[in-house]
Amino acid sequence: MTMDTLDGAAVAASDETFHAWRACAAAVGAADRAAAEAGVRRAYRQAGLEEPAEVVWAGSPREAVTLIRASLDTGPSVREAVRSAPWARERQRLHTELGPAGWAAHWSATGGRLWDSTQSLVNRVRTGVLEDLVGRETGKEAAEVRLILLDAVLGQHDAPWLAAFPTDDGPLEGLAAVCRSAGWWWPFARVAVVCERPVALHRDEAGRLDQGDGPALAYPDGFALYAWRGMPVPADFLARLPSLDPERIRAEENAELRRVMLEYYGYDRYLADSGARPVNRDETGTLWRIDLDDDEPVVMVEVLNSTPEPDGNHRTYWLRVPPSTRTARAGVAWTFGLGAESYAPVRET
Repeated sequence: MTMDTLDGAAVAASDETFHAWRACAAAVGAADRAAAEAGVRRAYRQAGLEEPAEVVWAGSPREAVTLIRASLDTGPSVREAVRSAPWARERQRLHTELGPAGWAAHWSATGGRLWDSTQSLVNRVRTGVLEDLVGRETGKEAAEVRLILLDAVLGQHDAPWLAAFPTDDGPLEGLAAVCRSAGWWWPFARVAVVCERPVALHRDEAGRLDQGDGPALAYPDGFALYAWRGMPVPADFLARLPSLDPERIRAEENAELRRVMLEYYGYDRYLADSGARPVNRDETGTLWRIDLDDDEPVVMVEVLNSTPEPDGNHRTYWLRVPPSTRTARAGVAWTFGLGAESYAPVRET
């Protein structure tokens, strides 16, 4: 079975499932605590375990890890029984039923469409918690926090793999209920620790965390992640972006942060305001270059569109090209995937 052989009803059902679980993975706002707690207890019963004596709520994964590390009387982890084992059984059942090709097509139509963007967010949350609580990635304390994070059931962020299975009844019903109602959670023998969902989530078209004037991801207890087009940045860094000038950009020692500054400020504006000089002019345009400390130089081609805009003006385009570019022609040719000697347009556009 492949997507090409799925009938219209199957494709529509796959799309409906995908959109429902995508909305779940991206949901923000207060958890439905009653539904989540009922789902937790159902998941324990479905695993053949006694229900937890207590469900403890946390404002974020950071607070949950802090509670677990504080010697909360949780008992041993039961994640294997509650989450890993039923998932493995259901996957094996469906794989046997559909066959290898059928399973691959089914996964591509459902959970596979959500996996990369959701997993990227999960990894970023783990890194953020580790940075907040430990401040480094190595050492005994960091290892302890990392193990706790890896022991979480991901709640709403388990949407990708739950999307591939029947969840209205059967062995995944309880897990699906928590996924639809709350954030990450930790099942222990005596206590389940459950997190609220984020109160804010901002991503760009590629699914990367992205917000220029505040946290890209924020939880109700104050735990937050800041990012510009997927790149983690300090909170105060974003606050300073509106007052950027070329001198501050040049003075930034962190090359990655400097690139964020350049994107925000605009490469063309930076070249103009920093006093850059053209290194080459020909009939295709003007090549500009400015060197940066500990980073590759900014090299751009300025091109004037020969086709006028509706108001009669000719628009200028700035095209960033590889640092090795030596002529405007070579830069324009590179944007078309050609060598300079092969680029000979009848008319510039």
